[in-house]
Amino acid sequence: MTAQGLLREAWGRLPAAGLSVASAGSYTATRMERIIQILVAVGCLGVGGQAFVVSLDLHGIGPAHDVLHMVVFVALAAMIVCCVAGYRARTASAVFAIVYPIALVFWPIATTGTPPDPGAQPWTFFLINLATVGAVVAFPLAWQYAWAVGMSLLYAVIRLIRGGSEPEFWVSTGYDVSVALIQGGVFVTVAWVLRSLAGGVDAARAQAVLAYARAASADAAEQERVAVAALMHDSVLAALIAAERARTDRERQLAVSMAREALTRLANAESDDPEGSDEPVSRSAIASDIERSAADMGVQLAVEREDDDQDAVVPGRVARAVVLAATQAVANAVQHADGVGLAVRVEPAGRGVRVEVSDTGPGVDVASIPADRLGIRASIFARMAAAGGDATIVSGARGTTVALTWTGEKAL
Repeated sequence: MTAQGLLREAWGRLPAAGLSVASAGSYTATRMERIIQILVAVGCLGVGGQAFVVSLDLHGIGPAHDVLHMVVFVALAAMIVCCVAGYRARTASAVFAIVYPIALVFWPIATTGTPPDPGAQPWTFFLINLATVGAVVAFPLAWQYAWAVGMSLLYAVIRLIRGGSEPEFWVSTGYDVSVALIQGGVFVTVAWVLRSLAGGVDAARAQAVLAYARAASADAAEQERVAVAALMHDSVLAALIAAERARTDRERQLAVSMAREALTRLANAESDDPEGSDEPVSRSAIASDIERSAADMGVQLAVEREDDDQDAVVPGRVARAVVLAATQAVANAVQHADGVGLAVRVEPAGRGVRVEVSDTGPGVDVASIPADRLGIRASIFARMAAAGGDATIVSGARGTTVALTWTGEKAL
């Protein structure tokens, strides 16, 4: 495959502009969610481990407490694992956020017969903010604040009920709840700020990508328009002008051949390689292509070759330009000099190629050619310049010689 073909294949594998914008709109937010999940997992592992150690003091007080203990910590462990793995993190976090208040309600029943200690914090206290961060991962912002406040207040009510509303419980519970409220509010607010920043970055990136996609689309459309316009002026209009000015059968045949060539190029305008590939072509192959192009116009021509070098030395794109320019020169010789003394010679030019198309007709004043005559300006001079070559025309009373030279010294 040619270099141009590889580039086109690579561009073809790029996602569409809409997909690019959609993915750009969630890039930072997605990664911020993973960061929050990992931070939640690390925090839950540390604080949950502390709660588990404290809960061991009540181990064995009854099957109800053991079941409650197992359900809460299994749900907590599942949330930690899912947040670390990044799989079903929201589901596992939602489960723990819901399991904790239920367990908190049944906690006094499960610990019946065990006297509460107003100076010691029960293991359920350590899990208040873990339920809040579970809500941060799983629920919308309003529910996150509801969990931050609700879990603290629910803990306070359950703690006071279990302590019989004794004054010492009011003091310790008030301190614990105030700490839990502050921490829960901070957790929810920080997560909201981080998500807002990520959303802003994604929105700006999406706008930038959308603007780039629009600019790229407009640029591609403009390039296509220019290419089609150049093709129209180069081939179609030249064929139309030749047809309008055709007077003899030979000129009409030439106009038909030019029209056929123009239609073929228009049909191939969207093909992978309408103007040739980058594969090298030999000078002998260029001579053969000129002969075939002349034959398509009804001109039997034997191109003179200085040597029969079969080495591929000219890039295919350049060779195609040289052949088309030489074909146009042959058409001009047939149309304006009736093909008198028409001869074509292909020879080396340094490491490149030189093609001379000559006739012995009356000659033409190049400077006086009207602006609407595109056969020379567009199809010869402009085409060779675009390929990195040169074109010269020497015309006089003894005939006209068109020299097309490509040495490879100019960049394409």
